[in-house]
Amino acid sequence: MQPRARRNSLELMDHTFRALVTAAPDAGKANAALFALLSKEWRLPKSAFALVRGATAREKVVKVAGDPAALADRIGAWVRHHG
Repeated sequence: MQPRARRNSLELMDHTFRALVTAAPDAGKANAALFALLSKEWRLPKSAFALVRGATAREKVVKVAGDPAALADRIGAWVRHHG
């Protein structure tokens, strides 16, 4: 994740998602912006996301709650459209 970016965007690079958020890494604001971005891009509720590892690091592990098959379809469709 890259905080303080010019714009919010989600990219796929070498089988890894790269998130750019405009929020500063201050008091969890960038992490909240990450969840908002993922929520918007993948059309899932913000409550579906939880940070597993990397609260203060640029490299993060995010858990996405929901039916695995439905999530695979939704995220796979995003990848096909944006990848």
